Amino acid sequence: MDNKQQLLAFALCGLVGLAQAGEKEELLKLRNTTTNLIKELVKQGVLTEKVADEMIKRAEADAEKQAASQAKAGSAADTTPAEPGEVRVPYVPDFVKDEIRQQVRSELRADVAQDVIKEAKTQQWGVPSALPDWINRFKLSGDLRLRSQGDYMAPGNNSPASPGGGYYNNYQAINNGASFSPDVANESFYNTTTGRQWFRERLRLAIDAKINDSLKTGIRLATGNIPNPISTNQTLGNYGGQYQFNLDRAFLKYEAVDSDGYKWLTVAGGRTQNPWFVGGGEFTGGSELVWDADLSFEGIYTTARHNLSSSDGIAEKSDSSRSVFMTVGAFPLQDSLNNRATAGGAFSQSQSSHNKWMFGGQTGLEWGFDNQDVFSMAAAYYDYQNVKASINNNIYTNISSCANNTANNNQSVPQFMQGGNSVTAICTDASNNPGLVGLASDFKIVNVNGSYNMAMFAPYHVVLAGDFAKNIGNVMRNAALLNPYNSGTNAWQVRMDAGWPKVDRNGQWNVFAQYRYIESNAVLDAYTDSDFHLGGTNTKGWSMGGNYGIMKNTWLTGRWLSTDMISGPKWGIDTLQLDINTRF
Repeated sequence: MDNKQQLLAFALCGLVGLAQAGEKEELLKLRNTTTNLIKELVKQGVLTEKVADEMIKRAEADAEKQAASQAKAGSAADTTPAEPGEVRVPYVPDFVKDEIRQQVRSELRADVAQDVIKEAKTQQWGVPSALPDWINRFKLSGDLRLRSQGDYMAPGNNSPASPGGGYYNNYQAINNGASFSPDVANESFYNTTTGRQWFRERLRLAIDAKINDSLKTGIRLATGNIPNPISTNQTLGNYGGQYQFNLDRAFLKYEAVDSDGYKWLTVAGGRTQNPWFVGGGEFTGGSELVWDADLSFEGIYTTARHNLSSSDGIAEKSDSSRSVFMTVGAFPLQDSLNNRATAGGAFSQSQSSHNKWMFGGQTGLEWGFDNQDVFSMAAAYYDYQNVKASINNNIYTNISSCANNTANNNQSVPQFMQGGNSVTAICTDASNNPGLVGLASDFKIVNVNGSYNMAMFAPYHVVLAGDFAKNIGNVMRNAALLNPYNSGTNAWQVRMDAGWPKVDRNGQWNVFAQYRYIESNAVLDAYTDSDFHLGGTNTKGWSMGGNYGIMKNTWLTGRWLSTDMISGPKWGIDTLQLDINTRF
């Protein structure tokens, strides 16, 4: 027994020696981790900077008092003479005591714990470790939004019935078989005079699965309709008819993480989320000047990141508040078998060599300051291939030239258009009117956007953002255009947000306001915001609104948009949207 006591005493002395040798390093790690945690709480708006400073100062003062007390106690203990054979341990750090306690507890309850876990697996208790491993690899999420929307046409808007005419053709309808003739009774032009009050619903359900530590897959189902790539809204009022539920996303994603836990590489393919930096999400500072928030991308992309934060300290190694990134991607837009042979909508199986693609690249910077402000910016280049109209050579000499279109003529017809881009006739119908139309411009877009997030009023933030896009592709001469009102190639937007960075709790709120100016051929009208002037380009105007949290994961959104055409016949629209949003 005496030998065991002596061995135990020597072991404790060795442990204490090691603890004292590494105590400063451990305390430094703890101090850095705690300080960075408090800074992150300030950045997220949970604490104000003043409260954080007070917490750090108070913790340092308490630590000094505790150290002085322990030193005093140690000195007093040293004055008592030791008994023969007694081994004293002058000081055991708290983390060593906790480690010893934990080891004792583990040894005492190991057998009991094994029995409990075995029983839990048998009876399928709701304990994570008791459930099958495959269940922990899946994550289910979704959201549901109910919307009331009112569209109010401005007094004095032009229409085919207006004196002297003046109207806007719906070229998507013409490509689907509608007559080009400006007959008030047909659908070849947009409604510019009759307002609308309608109700809409959006449901999205996502399942993400972890394949291994680096690779995961995901799918998302969403309401909406298949021909429209930029809206997942379902309009209510179908006489009780059931809704469409479509596969909105299906992808594989590989993520590489370095030894410090920093995610430096992402590679994804399939039908994925928007890979480009836009400054934020829907109604949270993000820009929809180039890309609508509901748009999913088909193709493959990769994003590489480099951490610019200091790596001297233990806690700073995984800090990503200062970083640069680069994204490149290739996305097929229209396969060559999706050819339209006539204006009536018949499809041809002839093969075209002009598949439509979009190749893009973007580089950006995120820089976090010590006061928790964040500056973000990115510059991108988007190059669309084979989107410009391929005109039938017989268009001006052969009536009904659409009947003898080549595969390349048919392939150049856009599958989806919102309106605003300059267009030209590809071929004519039996009445010698345009039977199929296509884009009159190449699209090679340079896009620069950025934002500055000010946290000085934490937990409230103020975000100032700007976005600029310019199409440097070639545009056909005005004589060939069916809509020669405006062929500009510039677009820009300024925006301000104020309030909570994220609204998903009772009492949280934020407000926003923006002004947008988007000329006809600045961006592809198929993919820009579908709410601003009900979609498309050659528009200008402002919007404002706000979000307010009413309970956990439930919030209200109100938005007012007032827009008009930049040039051409008068067409102004005011839109009011009122939403109830939930997330689960």
